[in-house]
Formats: sequence, structure tokens, C-alpha cells
Amino acid sequence: MSGLSGFAFGVVSLSIWAWAIGPASAGPMVVFGSLLGQALTLGSLRTVRRSLDASRLGPFIAGGLLGVPAGVLLLHHIDLRGFKLAVGLILVLWCPAMLVAGNAGRVTAGGRWADAAVGWVGGVMGGLGGLTGPAPVLWCTLRGWDRDAQRAVFSSFNIAMQIVILAVYLGTGTIDGTTARLFAIIAPAIVLPALLGAHLYSRFSAAAFRRLVLVLLTASGAALIASTLHHVR
Repeated sequence: MSGLSGFAFGVVSLSIWAWAIGPASAGPMVVFGSLLGQALTLGSLRTVRRSLDASRLGPFIAGGLLGVPAGVLLLHHIDLRGFKLAVGLILVLWCPAMLVAGNAGRVTAGGRWADAAVGWVGGVMGGLGGLTGPAPVLWCTLRGWDRDAQRAVFSSFNIAMQIVILAVYLGTGTIDGTTARLFAIIAPAIVLPALLGAHLYSRFSAAAFRRLVLVLLTASGAALIASTLHHVR
């Protein structure tokens, strides 16, 4: 799913890992796996690489770099389950509405400042819970950019933020020997499926890709809600 859409690795993997792996290892595993998968697929998609636009991507990265430290600081002062529940509710309500509305929800206002603000939100969410994807993915869809331009922005943004978050994990000693061994286990399991997903990506039209993104965002929201309620039980 990550190779096909450019995101969703964390939601798919955590839906299984959450039952058997503690959050101290699962969080870094999500970041590492997502980074590896997206780096592989971005490198294999020529049309997406040709759509990379530094002037368009720059505000997202700048905002995200400011947001990650804020998210890490907030991690010790906010109810993480409540935060994930709120994000999940927004996604399951907003994304289906966008599916029904078609292109009616396109946003053109705000310019680079709005893009930077969305990058900041993505950075904060990444620092809090590894959720770098939902905000920029949803925003790129609202912007109405073409399929390759959207993926170039949010995949590059996610890769940049995940590198920063991994560096923070390493600097704070979050990644221990056990987690490093788990990295070695999941890495070979990611390579072929990610490349297969990237191959399937080229078969999607712009409209089909938009529907795919919104459906996956809705599923992401539902998974966040389900995982939160599971922990409550």
C-alpha cells in the first residue's frame, strides 16, 4: 500500500504490530519501514521525480522542521490517545465528504504560507506519534495538484521528516539493540512489496489515485480510532 500510494505504511503495519510489539519499538519500526519503502518507490518512479519542485516542496519542509521538535516536546504534555482519536475522527468524517464532493473541495488560497503551516502540522504530528503523512496528503489533495505533483510533495516531505525523527530517536537512545534487530528483520520484507506497489501506481489515472488516497486516509482514521479504543479496553 505504501508503494502504491506513497503513505499508509504505519497504519497497515501498526494494525498488526500493536497486538504484539510495544510502542517503544513499534514507533521507530514504523518510521524506519516507511522511510525505506518511500525512498525505494520515489527512486523508481520517474514521473514523480520529474515532478519534484523545490519551490513547492520548500515551505512544507521548512514548516515540518519547525514542527517536529514541537511535537517531541508536546509528547510529554498531551494525551497521545486523545490526539490520535481526534485525528482519526477528522479523517473518517472529512475524507468521505471529499469523495462525494469530487473536485468541489479544491483550495487555492493561502499560498506558500498555508503550505508551510500544513508542513508544521505534519511535523508536530510526526513528533507526537509518527503521523507525518495525513496532513500533507490531505492538503495536497485539497490543492488539486496533479497525481505526480502530489506524490512528489508528500513522499519527499515524509522522507525528510522521517530522517529527522530517526535522528531524534538515535540521539535520545530510543533505538536500542532489540529495535535495531527488528529493523533488520522487516527491511527485506519491505523491498519487493514496495517496488510492486510502485509498479501498480503507474496504472492509476489521476481520478483513481485521488479516490485511492481518500479511501486510504479514511481507513487510516478508522484504524487510529480502533487502536485508541482497543487500548481503552
